[in-house]
This record gives sequence, structure tokens and C-alpha cells, in this order.
Amino acid sequence: MSTMLADARAPQRPKGHQRVAVILAAAATVFQERGFEAATMTEIAARSGTAFGSLYRFFPSKAALADALLQQYAQQALDGLAALAEQAAGLTSDGLADALVDFALSLQAMRSFAVAVMGSHYGTLDRRAQFRQAVHDGMVLILCRAWPELPGLQASSVASALLHVLKGAAAAAQDGAEPQGPLLTEYRTLTRRYLAGV
Repeated sequence: MSTMLADARAPQRPKGHQRVAVILAAAATVFQERGFEAATMTEIAARSGTAFGSLYRFFPSKAALADALLQQYAQQALDGLAALAEQAAGLTSDGLADALVDFALSLQAMRSFAVAVMGSHYGTLDRRAQFRQAVHDGMVLILCRAWPELPGLQASSVASALLHVLKGAAAAAQDGAEPQGPLLTEYRTLTRRYLAGV
């Protein structure tokens, strides 16, 4: 499993991959509910229906489990940005705006976990800075594919502004805003108008 670090043991069989997926889903829920510090491996084992020994066989520590989840989130985000970069040249500015908002909403569940873990002292400033830079670079690539004539410095500024808007859309969804409700419709409109001006 590519999202696991060296101190987490990768499963060898399909059944093991399924077990790890269940453990990761349970861990994400527990970390979101309790925060990284208060979460326990005992509760994660119980929520995932995993024997304690099996949990530790795959993830020898809570930190290893959090690392695997953060890597999974980062990979999902970067893969989504890369996929959008491939499509960007063929999209209208409205189409790209909608795709970006949809992308932000698709990450919302994992994002709330990542914020909970990275907000603790466990999430190092270095790790956060690396992830933010990779996401920023992914957004710049999307913009340069959509508008090849866009100067690099402007693409970087537009990417930063867009990421703040998309963060707001994701936060609104986390607070219970409906995907087609008035608040998220405003975020879509805002993103469309901003990109139309680019």
C-alpha cells in the first residue's frame, strides 16, 4: 500500500488490504471525533473490529497510523489536482471553476481529519509547508494548462487566492451546507467570476 510509511507494515494479501482500509477508516473517524492526542489504539481497534495484535502488526504506533492517513489524504489531493491539470486545457473558465469546487468538496471528509491531526503538535510545520507547497504547485499547473499565456507570477497569485476560496467552500460543506444549497452556490459563482476575470 503506497500510503504506508516504513514503520507501518504493508499487507501482502487482498484480505490484508481490506483490513487496513477498515482500520484507516475507523482511525480517521476516531481522530476527527477525539483529536490525535485523545484518540487511543484500543478505540481504533474496537471501531474497526480488529484484534489488537492485528492492528499493531500493520501499525506499530498511533503515529504510524496517523502518518498513513495523512499520506493517503495528501496523495488523494495531489492525484485530484493532477487529473484536473490533464483536463484544464479543454475546460471553459466556468467548467474549471465548477471542477475545482467539486474537487474541494470531494476532499472535505478527509480534510477535516487532516486538520485535526496536523493541528496537534504531531503535525510538524515542515510537513504542513511541504503539503501546502505541493498543492499550490498543483494549482499553478492547472492554471498554466488552462491559460498557457498566464505569466508565472500571476499564476502563483491566482493559485493562492483560489486555494483560499476553495478552503472556504470546504469549510462551508463541513458546517453542513448542502452541495447545491445557497452558500455553496455562492462559492461556485465567486470562483466562476474570479476565473472569468483571469
